[in-house]
Amino acid sequence: MTETEAKPRILETAEEVAPPAASSPSPERKKEKKHLRWSNLSYTTRVTLAFALIAAMTALVAIGVVSFVWEQHFRTYTADNMQTLCETTANRIAAIYEETGDLWNPETTRPAAQATELTSGVGVRVIDLKGSTVFDSSVIIDEQQGDVFTSFAPQDRSQAATASIVLPDGEKVGTVRLWVYGSEALMRQPDQEFRDNSYQAMFIAGGVAIVLASCIGFLFARNLVSPINRIMKTARAIGDGDLSARTKLTGEDEVARLGETFDVMAESVEKDRDLERRLTTDVAHELRTPLMAIQATVEAMIDGVYEADEERLVTVNSEIQRLSRLVNALLKLSRLENRGEPMKEEVVNVGELISGIVATHEMFVSDSGLTLEYDAEPDVMVVGDADMIRQATANLISNAVRYTPEGGHITVSVRKGDIMASIAVRDTGIGLTKEEARMVFSRFWRADAGRNRESGGLGVGLAVVKEIVDRHGGWVQVEGEKGKGACFTIHIPLYDEERARAREKTQAKEAAKQARAAKQGKAKAHNSGKIG
Repeated sequence: MTETEAKPRILETAEEVAPPAASSPSPERKKEKKHLRWSNLSYTTRVTLAFALIAAMTALVAIGVVSFVWEQHFRTYTADNMQTLCETTANRIAAIYEETGDLWNPETTRPAAQATELTSGVGVRVIDLKGSTVFDSSVIIDEQQGDVFTSFAPQDRSQAATASIVLPDGEKVGTVRLWVYGSEALMRQPDQEFRDNSYQAMFIAGGVAIVLASCIGFLFARNLVSPINRIMKTARAIGDGDLSARTKLTGEDEVARLGETFDVMAESVEKDRDLERRLTTDVAHELRTPLMAIQATVEAMIDGVYEADEERLVTVNSEIQRLSRLVNALLKLSRLENRGEPMKEEVVNVGELISGIVATHEMFVSDSGLTLEYDAEPDVMVVGDADMIRQATANLISNAVRYTPEGGHITVSVRKGDIMASIAVRDTGIGLTKEEARMVFSRFWRADAGRNRESGGLGVGLAVVKEIVDRHGGWVQVEGEKGKGACFTIHIPLYDEERARAREKTQAKEAAKQARAAKQGKAKAHNSGKIG
């Protein structure tokens, strides 16, 4: 056979010698082993088993304690009872002995016979001073062996109760010994049965306790897991695209509050998704109109319908500038929302800051045929970004000018409260309703839908104001009445020197920590370079 012919045979033989595939654990077997692990059990099963184990441990501890008590105290109790019976029998024999004067008289040992008759399973033996047996209730006469007497009295004296027969004058005339048949601990059959029944009752009670604990644990776990499964089902539905799914859990416990928090989060996600869709639609709408105007004008100039004169180019340029302003406003808003633009933290005198803004807007307001009034309290200090506060106030003033008819009046005021500083911009313009007040900070929303973009603005300025104020830890209050004007008030926390010092200390600690971490990183890199 050639080498080429032998090789296939070698492979075939290896396949024959190789262990069968069945020797490796199958996926089903692995899955079965996996399910036997504690961590793979369901929460309901684990809680039920935990309750059952606790009940079993409690029952075992109780049975152990009771067993110890039985073995120590109950045995002593039964031994004391037998000792008492033995002493009582000895005293009765001593009392009769005073009358008969003879211990061998059957009348004298009659109390011993009565003790065996009245107490089942008990043997009694009476011995005189010489050690001779006067009475023995356990003696059996074997007639086949010549009337041989056989006694079942225990030889070990520790297995019997002993009492001396003592006369009133103190003379001892004999001894009484009492034992229990078949028991070294002087425990009668009824006592043993009582002990065994007690153990049996304890085991039954332990079993019942385990069953009850398992049922209670199962119900408790089901009651606890049910809202959790509800939350999981809702989360799965939201993950599948149903953003309207809610757990609808209510209550005061932690799981109910978790469900309520989850519903709030789901509602926020739904609102954000709706806002995202609306934003996409609004941006497309806002961009489409100027783009279509630019496209139509350019195509008309290309086709020779319009001449490419200065007027047409100015129109195109104005639309391009409007697009640029819209994109810049959206970019600004996006940076504020995503915290992409860092915020400075410095002490700002709000009155002085706003007075500069009012001064720069006086000509703009005057050209619009409006009057402007400014009133500020002194020393209104806040911690924040002066540029952002300036932009938010400028947006409110521009918004008031845009929506106030000619001849109207605008008032800007700065006030100092207990914990908040307020910047109010009030106008006598078109005003707004309560429903409009709730929508006023939405993107691309305008109070007067009939206005064109030149008078109505881009609809992004108030959204920028809200984001700026939110970053400063404040809020914006909106008041107004249709046809009578509106008032927008910015509330920002006042400057607190103690809180500022605490913040500075925290920042200093963080900076020192980062410096130490950077130094340690450099040292490790240096050492690694040396080792390399």
